[in-house]
Order: sequence, then C-alpha cells, then structure tokens
Amino acid sequence: MRPSRRAPDELRAVSLERGVVKYAEGSCMVKFGDTHVLVTATLEERLPPWLKGQGRGWVTAEYGMLPRATLERTRREASAGKQNGRTVEIQRLIGRSLRATVDLEALGERQITVDCDVIQADGGTRTASITGAWVALADCISWMKTRNMIKTNPLRDNVAAISCGIYGGTPVLDLDYAEDSEADTDANFVMTGDGRIIEVQGTAEKTPFSQDEFLALMALARKGVARLVDLQKMAVA
Repeated sequence: MRPSRRAPDELRAVSLERGVVKYAEGSCMVKFGDTHVLVTATLEERLPPWLKGQGRGWVTAEYGMLPRATLERTRREASAGKQNGRTVEIQRLIGRSLRATVDLEALGERQITVDCDVIQADGGTRTASITGAWVALADCISWMKTRNMIKTNPLRDNVAAISCGIYGGTPVLDLDYAEDSEADTDANFVMTGDGRIIEVQGTAEKTPFSQDEFLALMALARKGVARLVDLQKMAVA
C-alpha cells in the first residue's frame, strides 16, 4: 500500500492555473498534490551574445526553492553567493525540455526566460516545473501572437514530465516525498505530447533494477504524461 493510498498508476491531484501573475507574459501555478510551483515566462528582446545575428531565438529557465518550501528552512542560495549543483542541474533540464519542441527560428531573435519557483515541495518539483513551464511558455507565445510579433506558432508539441519509482517492490507513478525518500529506484521521464522521449533520469537508490522493471516504469510514465498533456490542453484551450 502506498502511503497516499493511491493506486500504483494514479497521479496525485494535478492543477494548472494560468494567468496568476499580472506582469508576466505567461504564468502558471502548477500543483502536483502538495508540491506547488509558481512559473512565469518573460519575453525579452535580447539574446545571449553567442546567439546574436543567427536569426533564431532562445528559451532558457531558472529554478529555485523558497526557504520554507521544505520541512526545515533552506538557506537562500543568494545569501550563499552561488547556486548549488542540484539547482543548476534542474534548471538546465527545464530549459532543454522546453527547447526540444520549440522552433527557435520561428521565435525570432528574442529570448523567453521561464522562472520556476517552488513554493512548497513534496516530491517531483522538477517534473511539476516542466509541466507548468510548458503552460506558461504557451501563454507567452499566445501573448506574442495577439501582438503580431510572430508569423507562425513556434510550439511544435506539448512537453510534460512525471516521476516513477519502485516502492515496496512495486512500480508506482508520481512519487511524493514519503515514497521518493524510501524508493528502491526512482526515475524522471520527460516526454512530448505524441509520446516521444526527451529525457530519462533513472537511479537505483538501493537495489539495481532490471530491464523489465524499467519497461514497467516507462509504461507508467507514458500513461502519466498522456494525462498531464490532456490537462495542459484543457488549461490553454
């Protein structure tokens, strides 16, 4: 039995609320159960120096956790003078995931920065961030379209992400912290709306996992991502 009493293939309660920040070109409050992330998308008429003059844009991401997003207060990274390795890894993952389905040439010589701020963490902050980031990005692009800033839609597909793991010997979907901290194996899957894989991160925390177990996790992830994509489509409809 899972601590949450969910079925092995059951997601936590998911919500995607758009337009939650007045000044951002796109925004989304994403909730995966008790994991809550505020995502904003900011359009800027500038590019990294190495991209100037190439006729294409850029999508990048930043990620952070508020001090009391967790059970005990976490020191702000700004006060330490640098980001930790986990933060850098996650924000690079978010950026890669979004760029995988964006036509950067159609975006023009502009940059969209997606900020993911974790308000409350209960496992799966990176997967929630990616799923909500796509909604904020879609809103930003809609904002551009209404102002005739782009001729074609740069978004080629949806992007969503979900965690899976082996808990108590059973493959399960969408781990919360109670499961994640005790799982034998945990993995994160980032996929497109049509089921193609962008990235897989899988780790044996206690016991190595077999190919059959990996395929079971993959099957769960496909089911979970398909549901998340449906929710994204409803959110931006």
